[in-house]
Amino acid sequence: MPEREPGLYPASAWLCPVEASVLQLEHCPALYGATPRLNGAPLHLSSDIMRSDARKNYDHILAVARDLLSGEGADASLRDIARKAGVGDGTLHRHFSTREALLEALLRTSFDALSARAGELAKCEQADEALLSWLREAIVVTHSYKGVIAPMVAAIADENSALHSSCVDLRQAGAELLRRAQARGLARDDMDGDDLFALISALAWLADQPPLVPRADHLFDIISDAILLRRAGVVSENERA
Repeated sequence: MPEREPGLYPASAWLCPVEASVLQLEHCPALYGATPRLNGAPLHLSSDIMRSDARKNYDHILAVARDLLSGEGADASLRDIARKAGVGDGTLHRHFSTREALLEALLRTSFDALSARAGELAKCEQADEALLSWLREAIVVTHSYKGVIAPMVAAIADENSALHSSCVDLRQAGAELLRRAQARGLARDDMDGDDLFALISALAWLADQPPLVPRADHLFDIISDAILLRRAGVVSENERA
């Protein structure tokens, strides 16, 4: 690698090599808005190549993080993720400055899908069943990423959190289905989207506790009965016995 030309860049910056690979271009000063030079002459590099390379790194880091956080949980550090992805700490931090930013990128796609799913279920004639179907799906998605429950709960009240917007969208999607069921007299009217969000977090946490896993479905049914109002003619199996 050629020596840094005095005065062009900070001491921490390096000039791009003549035959820079796509991976090496990621560390080129061009990514930070400066013009790369070699022996004083400007190098005109393809911005499309650099954007493509950056996008590949971004997607690869997300894929690795998704595998780690769905297996080892939130204990995996950003450095662990960078090492597993085969990139430097600086590369990871350029894409995701904080753990919350990384979690937001991971959860955004899933939460957007849940919002879209809520819109589909809102067309269902049975508003109570639509609410329960969405609630179950939201719990499954939340549980699939180990260790995100605490950050989610904290983020819903913290407007400065990178996760705040995603969590608010999730809460809003569930609240719409809840209000629809309430308007038809099918759900208790003393709860709101915040309560539903709390239940998602609580039930996802319960599903991650080994001693309680066998009772997860039963606990969900208990919560469901607490949310929905008893309908005429519907009795439990115990009442029939």
